[in-house]
Amino acid sequence: MTTTLLPIASGRRTWAAVLALVKPRRGRLAGALLLLIAGTVAGLVAPPLLGHIVDLATGGGRTGDFLMAGAGLVGAALVEAALAGFGVALLAQVGEDSLARLRERSVESALRLPLEQVEKAGAGDLTSRVTNDVAVVAEAARSALPEFTRALLTIVLTLGGLAVLDWRFLLAALVAVPVQAYTVRWYARRAVPLYARQRVAVAAQQHHLLATIDGASTIRTFRVAGEHSGRVAARSQQAVDLLLRGVALQTRFYARLHVAEFAGLAAVLATGFLLVRGDTVTIGTATAAALYFHGLFNPINTALALVDDAQAAASGLNRLVGVAALESPPVARAETTGAPVAIEVQGLSFAYEPDLPVLRDIDLTVRRGERVAVVGSTGAGKTSLAKVIAGVHEPTGGSVAVPAGEVALITQEVHVFAGPLADDVRLARPAATDDEVRAALAAVDALDWVTQLPDGLRTEVGAGGHTLTAAQSQQLAFARLILADPPVAILDEATAEAGSAGARLLERVATAALAGRTAVIVAHRLTQAVAADRIVVLDHGHIVQIGRHEDLITQSGPYAVLWQAWSGTRTHPAA
Repeated sequence: MTTTLLPIASGRRTWAAVLALVKPRRGRLAGALLLLIAGTVAGLVAPPLLGHIVDLATGGGRTGDFLMAGAGLVGAALVEAALAGFGVALLAQVGEDSLARLRERSVESALRLPLEQVEKAGAGDLTSRVTNDVAVVAEAARSALPEFTRALLTIVLTLGGLAVLDWRFLLAALVAVPVQAYTVRWYARRAVPLYARQRVAVAAQQHHLLATIDGASTIRTFRVAGEHSGRVAARSQQAVDLLLRGVALQTRFYARLHVAEFAGLAAVLATGFLLVRGDTVTIGTATAAALYFHGLFNPINTALALVDDAQAAASGLNRLVGVAALESPPVARAETTGAPVAIEVQGLSFAYEPDLPVLRDIDLTVRRGERVAVVGSTGAGKTSLAKVIAGVHEPTGGSVAVPAGEVALITQEVHVFAGPLADDVRLARPAATDDEVRAALAAVDALDWVTQLPDGLRTEVGAGGHTLTAAQSQQLAFARLILADPPVAILDEATAEAGSAGARLLERVATAALAGRTAVIVAHRLTQAVAADRIVVLDHGHIVQIGRHEDLITQSGPYAVLWQAWSGTRTHPAA
């Protein structure tokens, strides 16, 4: 299947999404900015006070004047710290709240996406967005955004302070601006595409790593561990190479900033010297101007350095908004209208790759309440047919009509979610009571072992919790099916992972869970086919036989061959 990554939003769309997220919090945002402005103004009192102390020292000031100036410095520092602290905290809170909502929207959109689109993108693309990208953006919202805002306010207000001292100090300070502007522009042109490539490289690395971990047993069986390790290593090296390129770019960025700082400070000092010599300003005023400019070093470096974080955060935001803005495309699936008909497939074809169809001209009608087993050799198209009927994949030709309401799909790959066991089952119907959960577990023969767990229904299962066997995990999946109560259920080898010991149990459980439902069963064990109302035999994407077990085994055809092979290899009834 060709990999098609999930979309990445444009800068304009991301900005619009950010504004929409911040809008409900604009009151707190305005309060944060006011606190930061007030705190910055309080901090800017220090250089003039220090300049005043210099003038007092050169002019023989009184002790009381020195004490008053010192007290002013201490008071200004305390006020600045308090206001800035509250402002930064409030601004960080606005950023965190907005990010939390964006993360929720991203996950909600991802859950609504057609599974086919998620599968084409690969697990790494989606997981890296809701993990790595969220972490980068969260760090920016938590620290970079408040720091950048405070630095920007400090720069603007300090330049205003220089103008108040003497407009020529402001002109001297602006000598550094062209160098800084060129440096930022030079950096942005290189950093934006570099960070975008880094995010894609990390996603590819995670995708290959997850695929290797998931298929570890198969990889070991076919002894191709070296090949898969090489792929992971190659993707990891690509990510590392891009990271090192980013470090080199940052080094050159800071070197150019230092040139701007030295040029600006030299200009301010020279201007101060000339103005003092001409008796235009006092030594204290010139000192205040030099302190103002020197005080710009840190906020300017902070603001420009945070351009680096901003580029990474912007790249992550574009990827998050790209998912959050996705809308599930309308699914062109008809509903069956005839009362006796539950599923109607006409002229169905399907292909993962163009010109390589895996299903061809499938016609199949399943009556309400009927249980149909789909059998065939490996690669016949059984799973593809099940997923197309379930809506995971859209047909490339023909049509699939299903009844109004949900069609549930249970595969052999069952996920146990982390948390209390009752909540795991209740995912199918969040409003279900404990009694309803127990009834569903009892229907699939799971209540006895569940009550014996350390905390019963409240026992933590999934990652970090109580480990369940493959058969127990499937029982939970069937319990969810009972709670969800869909009119149609599709089972894709749902008992295949249990092993011989649990096969008979799960087949009995499946029978109970499917009671009263229309069912299409991809049969891993032909005992399931024997119990079905009808059997559909697939071969190379075509239906080659349809009928009851008793009829098909008497005919010359693929099913009779499969049955002979199956019955000849069974060594005991549970096999």
